[in-house]
Amino acid sequence: MASTREYLDFILEQLSAIDGITSRLMMGEYILYLKGRIIGGIYDDRFLVKPTRSAKALMPEAVMERPYEGAKEMLLVDNVDNRDFLAQLLTTMYEELPVPKSKKK
Repeated sequence: MASTREYLDFILEQLSAIDGITSRLMMGEYILYLKGRIIGGIYDDRFLVKPTRSAKALMPEAVMERPYEGAKEMLLVDNVDNRDFLAQLLTTMYEELPVPKSKKK
């Protein structure tokens, strides 16, 4: 099941206070970026984030789920109605996220 544009729009609205949030459609799902770094995505209308140390600390009871078959597990964010929590989560995760590799031409 692919994610709906409506769920993506809802999550983007919840994250609207954070500068630098972008999304990219990829095979029916949406990858989410913060200032160019991948933070997670929308998979089957679930908001999943990378399991960084800070994300695990902020969500110690979070369920680990695979975005798709064969993928690494990610943290399910189930508190998507709390904008302040989401802002704190993503801004604290940012420094732990890998810097994107430059594309060679």
